[in-house]
Amino acid sequence: MNDGLDRFRAHLFHDEGLGFWLDTSRILWPEGFLDALEPRLQAAYEAMAALERGAVANADENRMVGHYWLRAPELAPDPAIRDAITSTLGRALTFVEDVHAARIRPERASRFRDVLLIGIGGSALGPQLVSAALGSPADRMRVWFFDNTDPDGFDRTLAAIGDALPSTLVVVISKSGGTKETRNGMLEAEAAYTRLGLDFAKHAVVVTGEGSALDAHAITRGFLDRFPMWDWVGGRTSELSAVGLLPAALQGLDVEDMLRGARVMDEVTRSRVTKKNPAALLAAAWLAATGGAGKKDMVLLPYKDRLELFSRYAQQLVMESLGKRLDRRGREVWQGISVYGNKGSTDQHAYVQQLRDGVDNFFVTFIEVLLDRAPRRGDVMVEPDTTSGDYLSGFLQGTRRALDERGRASITITLEALDAASLGALIALYERAVGIYAELVDINAYHQPGVEAGKKAAQAVIELEHRVLGALRAKAGTALSLAEVAEAAGNDDPETVFWILRHLSANPRRAVLRVRNQGDEAGSPLDWTWMMARAT
Repeated sequence: MNDGLDRFRAHLFHDEGLGFWLDTSRILWPEGFLDALEPRLQAAYEAMAALERGAVANADENRMVGHYWLRAPELAPDPAIRDAITSTLGRALTFVEDVHAARIRPERASRFRDVLLIGIGGSALGPQLVSAALGSPADRMRVWFFDNTDPDGFDRTLAAIGDALPSTLVVVISKSGGTKETRNGMLEAEAAYTRLGLDFAKHAVVVTGEGSALDAHAITRGFLDRFPMWDWVGGRTSELSAVGLLPAALQGLDVEDMLRGARVMDEVTRSRVTKKNPAALLAAAWLAATGGAGKKDMVLLPYKDRLELFSRYAQQLVMESLGKRLDRRGREVWQGISVYGNKGSTDQHAYVQQLRDGVDNFFVTFIEVLLDRAPRRGDVMVEPDTTSGDYLSGFLQGTRRALDERGRASITITLEALDAASLGALIALYERAVGIYAELVDINAYHQPGVEAGKKAAQAVIELEHRVLGALRAKAGTALSLAEVAEAAGNDDPETVFWILRHLSANPRRAVLRVRNQGDEAGSPLDWTWMMARAT
């Protein structure tokens, strides 16, 4: 028992000012691991300091990485960047005040009451996390999201907004202005406003790169306002820029407190004394748990309903940053840490069974919030001297112990309370831990060639679809085999053509028909023929 207590004492970090605790005592630390890692950690600290001084981190695009400046503009290496950060925050808060005071109002309603945010990836995940974690029925505005290019998803969200659409402010977020999912969402939203006889521009604001296609579109159409996204802020680290601060402020959340919490966590995680740096301890724990080669998955279990979306947010931050085929020297390393999770104690009735008794291919991060509920609400005793929150804490501790009995590694993060400052601190902690871990395994955390490859491949499919439709229209009313359609479309990949035809034929308005020949039931779907219906 004393050995366990000594281990707990040795691996427990606490910062009273932050109201933050980090327990890595249940990581199976090899003997002398941290001491042996210290030279690499010191190099990582210097690399992070160079990043904050303005070193080019994304060599692919010759870009700096400066999300740390968002909460400490005075650290920016260029006065123009510092001024841009402070002026953008000021403009955003003024815009929000004008919206809340109805000085900025919709076309045919007395005031804006709802917000529809259109974005994808970090441009949606960060705002979704913050909205869910800090929101309440008393918020100034309700927030809705388009975060995909799913037509049914658009319809469901618009149906939920319902009659409130005329009093809904749309925030469109895309750095390049060319992200197809966001562009599609904007066009779908615009069509909904048009159906009501409303001018979409009088209900829309953009957050985008200055000079982007979206920026130009907003100027031409006369959108309500435009706020910048900068090259030196990546989408997955953009929550504390206008990307996240604007919708959070519109919702009525304390964005300045969120910035303050992140700033304080940044100050703590700049420490070059490893035992006083929670981001370094977290990154080192990841290294020990995964062998520095992604051998185990990261399972996130926040024991707080409000943090249910944290696993999705961290999934993008960690996996997009660390999932890299090549290291900085061009060697093939296939790095990364897979991330999944939901919330406790819900997951104790789901996949925790496998975590305890199944394959040992993971480590768990428990996230605990000590304050059970707002103090203004009285406690309900579900048993003598026992609250629901006591049970929640008991389930966390019990699961942690049960996993430890099986030799399963875990980390526990504890927040005194969940508020804007502590959430900002949690976001900043993971941003820094990802950066330090990437340095330890010698990869670039700030580029995403795999994402770009997927976008290019998707665009190639769309271009092929246009050629398929052209081939079918040229012979409207005539049934063509798969091979004939592929040949007419100038394509040597019939499988992709089949996928396109199958999708088109499932949507009646596209007028592409699947023709079953006699006896097709016993044959392969690849033998079906396809036809464009003649115009009537």
